[in-house]
Amino acid sequence: MEIENKIALITGGSGGLGSVIALRLAATGAHIAISYGQNLSAAEEIREQIISMGRKCCIVKMDQREPQSILGSVDHVVSELGGIDILVNNAAWNAAIPFDDLDALTPELWDRMHETNLRGPFLVTRACAPYLRKNKMGRVINISAFIGLSAEGSSIAHATAKAGLIHLNRCLATALAPEVTVNSVAPGLMEGTTMFQKISHDAVEAGRQRAKLKRHTSLEDVADQVLTFCRAESVTGQVLVIDGGIIFH
Repeated sequence: MEIENKIALITGGSGGLGSVIALRLAATGAHIAISYGQNLSAAEEIREQIISMGRKCCIVKMDQREPQSILGSVDHVVSELGGIDILVNNAAWNAAIPFDDLDALTPELWDRMHETNLRGPFLVTRACAPYLRKNKMGRVINISAFIGLSAEGSSIAHATAKAGLIHLNRCLATALAPEVTVNSVAPGLMEGTTMFQKISHDAVEAGRQRAKLKRHTSLEDVADQVLTFCRAESVTGQVLVIDGGIIFH
């Protein structure tokens, strides 16, 4: 699919990875909608950069845990830009809780992580589906994580939500075919993200040494793979891990 003049909605588009994806798609010719949770100033900064490229851009506040917020946000994007051709489910929320500290993983934390990281992408995709199907060439890219394929990470709730998102990716590929392709990128630890800044130097270095390439995941590599999935005509239901070589398939 040609990206020129397509309309892309990137949830969490004001964050580290989301902003890189938004700018990458804009540089390729797409018009961009960005959803944000709290950081309006960051969203406005990205919007100005995209507009300076000669592309259209709108920003919208969205709470992925609230169906009405999602529906209102999608309606706003369609009203402002005219439709939605590409959806990147990138917005997420996490809290670091050791796997063995089951008492600290409260029902409230479990629910918030699963509602934001798994239920949210389903509800956003569901709201966007009529527009994605309209021209019979829609694209959905879900940002999962390598911990969805491995029993590790910052918490059990986060890992299982990302694992669920990987299977949701496959299920949505079936549900939306043949008009829409649905694929997923599963990054490892990414420098330049909020989560990376919270991790200790020792943990960062240990992760780097585990990787065959002795490096963490590049935000640019993830954004480039999102673009590749957008362009691909015969790829759906796939998950690509980008983690420097920690997990082999």
